[in-house]
Amino acid sequence: MRLSLSLFVASVLASVTASNVLELGPDNFDGVIGKGRPGLVEFFAPWCGHCKNLAPTYEQLADAFSHAQDKVIIAKVDADGAGRPLGQKYDVTGYPTIKWFDGQGNAEAYEGGRDLDALASFVSQKVGVKSNIKPPAPPATLILDAHTFAEVALDDTKDVLVTFTAPWCGHCKSLKPIYEQVAKAFEPESKCIVANIDADAALNRELAGQYGVASYPTIKFFPRGGKEVENYEGPRSEEAFVTFLNEKCGTYRAVGGGLNDKAGRQADLDVLAQRFLAATGKARDVIYTEAVALAQSVASKHYIRVMEKVVKQSDAYIQKESKRLASILNKRTLAPSKLDEMRIKANILNAFGSEEVENAESTFGRAAAEL
Repeated sequence: MRLSLSLFVASVLASVTASNVLELGPDNFDGVIGKGRPGLVEFFAPWCGHCKNLAPTYEQLADAFSHAQDKVIIAKVDADGAGRPLGQKYDVTGYPTIKWFDGQGNAEAYEGGRDLDALASFVSQKVGVKSNIKPPAPPATLILDAHTFAEVALDDTKDVLVTFTAPWCGHCKSLKPIYEQVAKAFEPESKCIVANIDADAALNRELAGQYGVASYPTIKFFPRGGKEVENYEGPRSEEAFVTFLNEKCGTYRAVGGGLNDKAGRQADLDVLAQRFLAATGKARDVIYTEAVALAQSVASKHYIRVMEKVVKQSDAYIQKESKRLASILNKRTLAPSKLDEMRIKANILNAFGSEEVENAESTFGRAAAEL
């Protein structure tokens, strides 16, 4: 009794346990290709280096259309093994060869790019089905060119760190993921910019020459206020970049993202916080008045709020609030701006001598580093 097409295809799919790529050969090719569903077929050889390089991308392609297996086939044929007759039939003379087969089995050579986006776009165009590929997150590093460089790097209101790189440069490639992490850490800082420019692009070479770029990567810091441009000569580690930018920009960013334990703190108010906690009665009123006069920034007003809460609820407020902030800081689902707000509150509460917040800060720091 002959199997129906759907049962036949199901049996083929069942044999492919760890992959959405159909494995076809002389025994099952004609039972799948040309039976109504179009498909992309890779003719490969196991020993072929280019085929091995393509393999993970081709697996991703099949995964990207796994939701539409009733509309399109992503398959492969070992054209140097059991599938050699198929390779000969379809004029395969090199590996990998990729062909598109319409629903009637008519073959068309695929001549496009072999990256995931190019392959997925081709398939989507052919069958009118979108892939489930998630678009990559936009880079945090600001990309500049000769047209946009001046308005960013020479902006008197901003501090800007710029890497001058070249696409072929090995050191630049090694630096890129580190630099991107630094850019992510400073994304909330509108006045402290982490940028990059392809100094070897024809459009940008003259600009690179103006700044004496003779090797890659060259890193320069453009301070606000039109001050003299500085060469960055420090280590090319995330920690070194973060430390450098915090010093230059007056920021308090932490390695791995978020704020460090100095954010929001004010030395003179720290002294008053300790005095307030040790005092009682009218002495606290005097210290509170001093603190109100010193607390001018939004962050520093948290010192005042802590003092007010302690007066109303007793010193036990500090321990209670410490536990609440510890819980919030351990949540990774909060928006970065909200985490920054909570970190500042925790830092200021820590000025009143809370060990609970110190523990919360350590836990948050580890969590941020893992993100």
